[in-house]
Amino acid sequence: MGGDEMRELLARQLGDHIETARSVEALLPLVCDIGELLCRTFAQGGRLYTFGNGGSAADAQHLAAEMVGRYKRDRRPLPAVALTVDPSVVTCVANDYSYDDVFARQVSALARSGDVVAGFTTSGRSPNIVRGLAAARDARATTVLFAAGGGGDALQYADYAVLVPSLTTPRTQEMHQLILHLLSEWVDAWAAGEVDESGNVIQAVTG
Repeated sequence: MGGDEMRELLARQLGDHIETARSVEALLPLVCDIGELLCRTFAQGGRLYTFGNGGSAADAQHLAAEMVGRYKRDRRPLPAVALTVDPSVVTCVANDYSYDDVFARQVSALARSGDVVAGFTTSGRSPNIVRGLAAARDARATTVLFAAGGGGDALQYADYAVLVPSLTTPRTQEMHQLILHLLSEWVDAWAAGEVDESGNVIQAVTG
């Protein structure tokens, strides 16, 4: 493939990204619902648990980091844990049980009613994501699925399903990152006292 062909390929991929990003606008009401859910959860003393595989693990960790650290505003830390970051736990469960159980076992140990458990998967078919969300249901936590297309097997365990209208992994992960930033904006503004849990402005929201 020559340089011109590669540039043309990259231009097509950029165009695909832009088109997919425009389609995410239809998901904004759902994103707002999840933003309200997270604020309500934190206000009532609940926690957020996140997980995923590969690039989706990075997205899950990214969302947890935005909650514990901050997005754009100085405000109190919020309780969020990515279940991908403890190699001793992950490898123990994978070795003693099954890799399919690495998230379900942690969710069963940690999540409770009033918590939110969020799974990131581009296919919706990863067994450990499906089992993790199923365990969250058993624990009576609220489940959020970040996936694409039809949501796969994980959809049946999702109270909220953010399904990117794309069948390609790169576009799906790019949109998941966009959406987690939109959620971070909502929660950040709430934790800083700029809006209430429902997103109603209390004081000027900084841009």
